[in-house]
Amino acid sequence: MIRIMEEQVQRLPAEQLFQKEIDALIKAEKDPVPTGWRMSPRSVRTYICGGKAGKTVITPKYIGHERLVEIAISTLVADRALLLIGEPGTAKSWLSEHLTAAINGDSTKVIQGTAGTTEEQLRYSWNYAMLIANGPSKEALIKSSVFRAMETGTIARVEEISRCASEVQDALISLLSEKRLSVPELGIEVPAKKGFSVIATANTRDKGVNEMSAALKRRFNIVVLPAPADLDSEMEIVKTRVEQLSANLDLNAALPAEDVTKKVCTIFRELRNGETLDKSQKIKGTTGVLSTAEAISLLCNSMALAGSFGNGTISDNDLAAGLTGVVIKDEDKDSIAWKEYLEHVMKKRGLHWLGLYKACRDLL
Repeated sequence: MIRIMEEQVQRLPAEQLFQKEIDALIKAEKDPVPTGWRMSPRSVRTYICGGKAGKTVITPKYIGHERLVEIAISTLVADRALLLIGEPGTAKSWLSEHLTAAINGDSTKVIQGTAGTTEEQLRYSWNYAMLIANGPSKEALIKSSVFRAMETGTIARVEEISRCASEVQDALISLLSEKRLSVPELGIEVPAKKGFSVIATANTRDKGVNEMSAALKRRFNIVVLPAPADLDSEMEIVKTRVEQLSANLDLNAALPAEDVTKKVCTIFRELRNGETLDKSQKIKGTTGVLSTAEAISLLCNSMALAGSFGNGTISDNDLAAGLTGVVIKDEDKDSIAWKEYLEHVMKKRGLHWLGLYKACRDLL
């Protein structure tokens, strides 16, 4: 029955999706486990970066600098808050989710930062019907994800913290400093249990939205996640995530061939960097980010097109349909940059790129 229910869920949390790997790591544990954690820091690193636990192969969840992962884990061992910063698509949320899944077995204590996020969502709110009827009581109290994390000695996640208003961000300062949450209406204070921490993420493209105060930044250990260093690294990330995502979707299509993935990653990197990979030619950039996450989404969408309306194999037409929509975010500026790229770069790459070039030109 549980299995049937899981199959009907669009997206399972990491701790359910990779439950076998987590169980294998816990069973094979040989190192000291910090209070409130389910496995040791070494095992968390293995879960994130890949390896083996007994006979079970642990798939890498984050492909990048392993030392950055170790810094992130050691920050949480010290009960210090962690701030992951980077360009869109650098796997900040992905790493945050998997860290909490491995450490606590629960990645669902999440607050999504937006312009509409309120201080109550970080602290607590009330069931107003019960509040009016009976006054303040524990039964009428609605606990936030941070509140519940403090009570249980676990980790709460705050996504896109820089999109929250300054007064909402400042509500975190006392929580991270005092490690206590006051509920004056009930005359109580909730102390954080050992193991409590916060993992926040911030997008460097949103730097000017609501700049974090120096006081709040001091409460975090900051880890900057870089974009993939080279084409091969980005292709490996894209290939791994497309395979994982497509396994839970009814796409009815084969996984993208290596040359398809290479073309997408090449186009994204060149437009993102403003020059060809061999640095021989400057290119007009686009207004969009063209992140690794967008490349993953593009290929999954191309698989859906191929499975629903094609022969199950991604064609140049399937790829072109997605590329045009992803690249052209601003009709005036991006259309010019995309046309120049097609004519001055893609067209000159020979027969291997000719089909994609024609398919993209037909859509302009």
